[in-house]
Amino acid sequence: MTSTNDFPTTGEELRYLLMASDYARSLAFYCDVLGATVIRQISDVLCLLSFGGSEFLLTVGGGPTRDKPTVTFAPPIDPNTVSSELNIRVPDCFAAYEVLRSRGAEFLTPPVDWGYEVRAFLRDPDGHLLEITQSGQQKSQAGEHA
Repeated sequence: MTSTNDFPTTGEELRYLLMASDYARSLAFYCDVLGATVIRQISDVLCLLSFGGSEFLLTVGGGPTRDKPTVTFAPPIDPNTVSSELNIRVPDCFAAYEVLRSRGAEFLTPPVDWGYEVRAFLRDPDGHLLEITQSGQQKSQAGEHA
């Protein structure tokens, strides 16, 4: 019998799954711009990538299947409405911003120093939001950002 304390257990991992409209273009972005590494090419439109000590999956969207009969996977429809993001903690946000821009990343704005953190946002080719963020030393001022 399985105990209610048997989840999570040793060896379990959390991975993020990103949907791409153009697999090759998105794979190039994550490898060439961000510097991720392909760990395993699972199929011609699915791979496991490694970045910053974490792993994530990249694939194309698809319709319902037997195990998700009412669910369709799709890339973001509106890049200005976000339900999740990839958050990348860096030691120097300004330096990371310059390196990623030199590789072709397009940021929404240059890094903003909020006092308690410095952050900048960019999108992948499908509009997935990514945040690079650096911890600051000062406390936030109420109401400055969400």
